[in-house]
Amino acid sequence: MKLVFGLVLLALVAGAAYVRLAPTDPKHWHGMPQSVSPGDLDGGAIRVVSGDLAALDAIIRATPRTQVLAGDVAQGMITYVTRSRVFGFPDYTTVRQNGAQLEIYGRLRFGKSDLGVNAARIDGWLQRLGQAGG
Repeated sequence: MKLVFGLVLLALVAGAAYVRLAPTDPKHWHGMPQSVSPGDLDGGAIRVVSGDLAALDAIIRATPRTQVLAGDVAQGMITYVTRSRVFGFPDYTTVRQNGAQLEIYGRLRFGKSDLGVNAARIDGWLQRLGQAGG
């Protein structure tokens, strides 16, 4: 019984380490889908709103456990990685300025469903952007 418990514990620790330490290739994650249609997805969300990338960037950078993966305001597109608090699951959000519109694409890396986490995070950012007048 101790052996089974030890193997299960080892598998859980190895899985958690992989989730936290797996390399992220910016070439794979720093991009937008061919078609940007607003809506919720099984593993993420897409939003298109009027706004300023620099203003939204400041809001996103203030989000706990969030870092820039690639891009910047001058390039007109930025991809961020936000990790979950307990297990450190990475979610990727790409924001692109397209004229006066912001196109926002949030998605998970592991699994099939994010249970609405990406949509809620994006909508929270957009609510703060609206309150800030950006």
